[in-house]
Amino acid sequence: MPDWMTILLDAVILLPALMLFVRIAGLRSFAKMSAHDFAVTVATGSVVASTVVNPSTPWSMGLLALAALLAVQTAIGAFRVRVKRAQHWTDNEPLVLMRDGLVREEALVEARMTRDDLRQKLRGAGVTRMADAALVVLETTGDVSVLTEPPEDTLVAELRGIGAPPPGPTGSL
Repeated sequence: MPDWMTILLDAVILLPALMLFVRIAGLRSFAKMSAHDFAVTVATGSVVASTVVNPSTPWSMGLLALAALLAVQTAIGAFRVRVKRAQHWTDNEPLVLMRDGLVREEALVEARMTRDDLRQKLRGAGVTRMADAALVVLETTGDVSVLTEPPEDTLVAELRGIGAPPPGPTGSL
């Protein structure tokens, strides 16, 4: 069979199979919730691409690889729900970057972010003055959440760095 037909056949088989596997495994399969979710998302894309583009890789191997990746992800997800300590191994922790308009410099260092990175996230959230940011959190997914209203204590009770804000100047972006 010509290479172009193999590529077409692989795509016709793998993409519907991937959709079926995701339906079985659940939407979490591609949710950006934790490190293992991210790794599976990247690996899944790589498996599909390498199987479709490389005619020497049989579609059955790609199918097996997809099933294995999603099965392992499902098992890890179930394990972390049942064993509380497992979440510490698989998930990042949210990190408070700003509180009450004040930047937590040590948190930026830990997050490997610059003030320019932070300013960009604030602008993206529609915040034009640092003093207007009540709470800025680097979430477990790598997203940055920006709250302009003081949060309920119950929402941030378990976040690191929610104590009193560090002294320092506030200002505009």
